[in-house]
Amino acid sequence: MAKAQSTFTCQSCGAIYARWQGKCDDCGGWNTITEETALSPQSPQSPKVKKKTANISFANLASNEPDPQRIKTGIEEFDRVCGGGLVKASAVLLGGDPGIGKSTLLLQVLANCARNGVKTLYVSGEEAVSQLQDRARRLGVADSPVEIATETEISRVLDALREKKPDIAIIDSIQTMWMDSLNTAPGTVAQVRTCAHEIVRYAKTSGTAVILVGHVTKDGQIAGPRVVEHLVDAVLQFEGERGHQFRILRGLKNRFGATDEIGVFEMAGTGLIQVPNPSALFLDERNDQQAGSVVFAGLEGTRPILMEIQALAAKTVFGSPRRSVVGWDANRLNMILAVIETRCGIIFGGHDIYLNVAGGMKITEPAADLAVAAALISAISDISLAENSVVFGEISLSGDIRSVPRTEARLKEAEKLGFKNAIIPHFRQTKTSKKDNLRLNATHIGKLLELAELITGNQD
Repeated sequence: MAKAQSTFTCQSCGAIYARWQGKCDDCGGWNTITEETALSPQSPQSPKVKKKTANISFANLASNEPDPQRIKTGIEEFDRVCGGGLVKASAVLLGGDPGIGKSTLLLQVLANCARNGVKTLYVSGEEAVSQLQDRARRLGVADSPVEIATETEISRVLDALREKKPDIAIIDSIQTMWMDSLNTAPGTVAQVRTCAHEIVRYAKTSGTAVILVGHVTKDGQIAGPRVVEHLVDAVLQFEGERGHQFRILRGLKNRFGATDEIGVFEMAGTGLIQVPNPSALFLDERNDQQAGSVVFAGLEGTRPILMEIQALAAKTVFGSPRRSVVGWDANRLNMILAVIETRCGIIFGGHDIYLNVAGGMKITEPAADLAVAAALISAISDISLAENSVVFGEISLSGDIRSVPRTEARLKEAEKLGFKNAIIPHFRQTKTSKKDNLRLNATHIGKLLELAELITGNQD
C-alpha cells in the first residue's frame, strides 16, 4: 500500500511547514500548526488521472453571452447585496459572529423562496432537525415547504443534493463538513478546503445556488483557508453589535454584482425585518440642537446613508487624556485632532475625547473626516451646528478640504429626509447635478479653519 504523506498546516492561515513549530511565521498564531495526512497520488482511494482530456472550447470577448439567471428571494435587502438575486450555479459564502443571526436570515430567505415555488434545501451540521423546526415556529415560517436535514459527511450531503435537485441549498456550516478519505478532524484546513471545492463543483455542474455558512475568528475574519473565499462567487459578511438591533449584510466580493453593497435589517422578536430607508431609522431619535452631534452623509456601496456622529469633550482628571472611539478608526481620530490643533488653534490636550457612531454603524470612508471635525469642534466649544445640517468631506494634513465621490447622491438623500443645509467641500458640478436643482443651502469650504469659524459663528 502507498505510504501516506504528512504535512504540518496552520489552521488559521493555511501555511504549510515541513515540521511542527509553535508559532506560525505567516500569521503569527501560536499552537495553530497541526499535522495532516494526505493520500499519495498512487493510493487506491485517490482519483485516477485521465491520460486523455477533451478539447477546451474558447469564446470570443465580443460574443454576446446571456445574462446569468437569477432567483429573486423576495427580500429586497438580501437581493440588493447579491446584485439582484441569487445566481443559479453560484456559490456564496456567508460569515458573521456567533449568534448574530446568520441562520435566522437564511431560514427566512429559504422560507420566502419556498412560498414562491422555489425548491429549497437546508443542511445543518450544527443543529438538530427539532431545533430548526423550533426556530421556524418562532419566525412564523413553519408552514413553508423547506426541506431540512442534519448531516456532516460531505459525500452523503452531495448524494442527497443530487437526488433532491434543489434550486437553492444551504450548508450550515462549512467548518462542520468532513470527508472520510482525509485523516484529519472536521474544521481543519484540509477538510474545509476539500469540502468547499466539492460543493462548489457540484453547484457549477448542477445549476443549484449554494450558500455556505462560515465561522469567523476572534478578529472577525472568516475562519479557514483563504482559498475558500477565492473558490466562491460571492462573500457576504453579516455584521452588527449585540447591544444594537441593527444588522448589516455587507458584500465583500461579488462576481455578479457590486462589491461593498449593504443591506440593513432590524432584529425583532419574529426575526429579521428589512429596513428600506436606514437613514430615517438611524436619525429617528436624534436631537438636532445638541452640541457635538453632527449628521454625516455617507456612502455604503451604491447606497447613500445618513448617520449621526456624536462627540464629547470632558476635562480629564488624569495626566494623560483619554481617546475612545466606537465605529471609526482611532488612528484617524488622532490625526484629525492634530490637524485641528495645528491649523485651527483649538486645543484638546486637557480633555478626554469620546467619539461614537450612533446605531452601531461602522464608517471606513475618509469622507467622514469633516463630519468628525465638526462634531469635535462643536463639542469642545459647546456650540451646536445650524439646524438641519449635513456634513461630509475629506481633510488633508495641510488643513485643506478635499472633495469626495458622488456628492450629488449624498445631497439628494439629505434633501429627501428634510435637511436644508450642507457643509461640503468645493466640487465640480456635472451636467446632471445642474439639472437636478437641489434646494439644499450648500456651504462650500476649502479650509478646516473655515469650518471652525462657521461653527463658532453660530453662537450669536
